[in-house]
Amino acid sequence: MNKKGLKLVLMTAIISGVSIFLNKFGVQGVNPYVFTFLKNTTVATLLLSLILLLKDKTIFSLSKKQYFKLSAIGLFGGSIPFLLFFKGLQLTSSASAGFIHKTMFIWVFILAVLFLRENINKKILVPALLIILGNFLLLKINSFSWGFGESLILGATLFWSIENIISKNALNELDAKTVVFGRMFFGSLFILMFLVASGNIKEVVSLSLSQILWTGFTSVLLMGYVFTYYNGLKFVSPTIATSILLLASPITTVLNFVFLDKMISVPQVIGIILLFSGVVGVLSLSENIQITWTANPR
Repeated sequence: MNKKGLKLVLMTAIISGVSIFLNKFGVQGVNPYVFTFLKNTTVATLLLSLILLLKDKTIFSLSKKQYFKLSAIGLFGGSIPFLLFFKGLQLTSSASAGFIHKTMFIWVFILAVLFLRENINKKILVPALLIILGNFLLLKINSFSWGFGESLILGATLFWSIENIISKNALNELDAKTVVFGRMFFGSLFILMFLVASGNIKEVVSLSLSQILWTGFTSVLLMGYVFTYYNGLKFVSPTIATSILLLASPITTVLNFVFLDKMISVPQVIGIILLFSGVVGVLSLSENIQITWTANPR
């Protein structure tokens, strides 16, 4: 398994953990759909500027099939799941939503076996169970029930899982910045359509200066997130990549403890230990993961 790819995805997990902590302050009173649209658009603009600065003409010479892949990545990763996730958050607890979302590596694992023909050691099920249990304890889930909100969160998680598989395929023939640009650009277009259809578009111009500054700051973090993740995903298995991302949870928990004086309970400490143990277990099996599909899914 490529060490460069692993380091990049680990950087993504760190950025994610910090971003989740900071976003709590930045999204206060902001329509989450508008917030996502503005961040995606800002990152797409920054990436386009970088592409033009580097005089990289790849984005202008893609085939129709490649443009279709990029639009699919924007649809499955940069738009629909965000709409489902934020709506689901209105109907369920953040703990339940977080736990369901943290199962994404399981769905990616299943899809990778089916479509990427990943040859994965069955022993990976043991660390997978440790990761699930660790997240359950870390998120302090006292009770769990299933309703429409949970279904929306699961739907969002499945969309993001599918996007990981499509992105891995696209990265076989395109560089990471092109794939990231496609995700953010087409994702912004689809969310813009939603904002116009739902009447939320007017809120784009009603943000305060503080909200605009926070949007800009979190956009920089998002730029770092997608740039490191997709550059890492180019070299590692999607199953490994999404497993490493789970380390963001304990990072956010520690930041809450240090800066907000939120105590970490004994079950949470156990959860962090189990989570780290699970991720280390997945990484230890990473050398046994091989991807035999490089062209078209069967």
